[in-house]
Amino acid sequence: MAGDDRLAGLEARLGHRFADRALLEQALTHASALNGDEAGRASYQRLEFLGDRVLGLAVAAMLFDRFPSAPEGQLSRALADLVRKETCAAVAIKLDLGPCLVLGRGERRTGLAKKLSVLGDACEALLGAVYRDAGFAAASALVHRLWQDRLPELGSVATADPKTALQEWAHSQGLAEPRYEERGRSGPDHAPEFCIAVLVAGLEPVEASGKSKRAAERAAAQRMLARQLGDVDG
Repeated sequence: MAGDDRLAGLEARLGHRFADRALLEQALTHASALNGDEAGRASYQRLEFLGDRVLGLAVAAMLFDRFPSAPEGQLSRALADLVRKETCAAVAIKLDLGPCLVLGRGERRTGLAKKLSVLGDACEALLGAVYRDAGFAAASALVHRLWQDRLPELGSVATADPKTALQEWAHSQGLAEPRYEERGRSGPDHAPEFCIAVLVAGLEPVEASGKSKRAAERAAAQRMLARQLGDVDG
C-alpha cells in the first residue's frame, strides 16, 4: 500500500496517470536494486535512453516557438542548457523524485538517491516511460509543464555575444564570415573613440562606435544583426 501511495503521489505531481504502472516502476528502478543481466534490462537505463531523445525534441520545439528570430547557434546553446543533467536533476528535485527511487539497500544508505546524476537519469527515464505509456503528445505536454518556467531564465538566447550571433546567422544564411574594418578614431589618447564597420558579402556595411575596438565591433555586429532580423521579420 505504501508503494502504491508513493506512485500515486508522483503521478499527481507529474499530472499523468499511467495506464501501464509497470513502466513507472521501471523508470524508478536503479540498476543497484537488480542483479546481473536484469539490471540493464529492467532498470531505468533503457527508458533513460529513450527519454533523453524525447526531452531533446520537446525542448527544441519549445525553443523554436518561443524564440522565432533566434539563429540556430543560439537555439543549440539554449537546448544544451535545458537538457543537461543538472537541469533534469533540478526538475527531479522539484518532483521530489529521490524518495520514490528503488535502490539497492547499500546505495540508499549512502545517499545515492540525492546524487544529481542519478536524479537526472531518473527524470529522463520518467519522460521515456510517459512516452511509452501515452505517446509523444503526452510526453511533450509534460516537458512543457516542467520546463516552461525555465525558458525565461535562459539569458544566453537574448544576451549571446553579438559577434558570435552574427557569425552564426551569416552561416545559417550561407553567407561569408563577417569582417571588421576600422573606419576612424577620434578623441584623446587616454579616451579614444573607435569607429568600426562590419562587412558581410552581399549586405550593406554597418558602422558603430565604441570606447575600444572590441566594443565597437560588438556594437556594429549587434546593429547588423538587428537590421537583418528586422528585415526577416518583415
